[in-house]
This record gives sequence, structure tokens and C-alpha cells, in this order.
Amino acid sequence: MADDLIRYDLLVQDALRNVVRKVLGDAARDGLAGEHHFYVSFRTDYPGVRVSQRLREKYPQDMTIVLQHQFWDLGVTEHTFEVGLSFSGVPERLLVPFEAVTGFFDPSVQFGLKFELNDGTATAEDAAPTPAPSP
Repeated sequence: MADDLIRYDLLVQDALRNVVRKVLGDAARDGLAGEHHFYVSFRTDYPGVRVSQRLREKYPQDMTIVLQHQFWDLGVTEHTFEVGLSFSGVPERLLVPFEAVTGFFDPSVQFGLKFELNDGTATAEDAAPTPAPSP
């Protein structure tokens, strides 16, 4: 079998991350549509992720956030999203590079994406991750 010099796996992953970027950007601009809401899983130890030391100690590698009722100031750029959330009554601000995202799930329509993070040979699958409990 020939070597994949085009790296289709990386192209597909980038395209699927653009889905997450677009959906979050629309939500930042227009609010959540209908019953849509999102579980977003990410690596807290990924370069560029900004969370408080308290959250980093509680979630040293992985974290899932829920964007539904109680979030604020969702902002989306080409490479990151930023959002305000409350954890045990304490307001926090998170900054997450899209490359740190490992899963995206919209339970209102049973749509999910799962991303594998590793040494540059990442792949993305159209699979619904199991949502973690609300933080």
C-alpha cells in the first residue's frame, strides 16, 4: 500500500474541527438554537489551555464542560474558544485551543465527534462520545 503523502487523516480532522468551530461561533453570536446544547471534552494539559489552578488540580488531564444554561461570554477565534462557567458556585474563565478538543456532543440530536490526540498522527471519527457528568 502506498504512503499517504497527502495526510487525509489530518485533513479530515481539521474539517471536523471546523464543524465545532462553526457551531460554537454561531452559538457565541446568536445563542443556542432550540434545544441544542453541547458537551465539549478537552485535554487540560494541552499547550495553550488556560484554566485555573484549582480546576487543573481537579482535572489534570481531561475535562468535559457543558454549554447549556449557565455559561457566559462565549468567544470563538480561528484557533481557540473562551467561555465563562461556574464550578461549585465559583465563576471561572476557560480558554481552549480547538486542537485540545477531544470530543464534541450535542445530545439534543445525538450528534458527536471524537478526536484522537497524539504525536501528529491524529485521526477523527464520527462517533458519539459518552458524555461525562456535568463539572
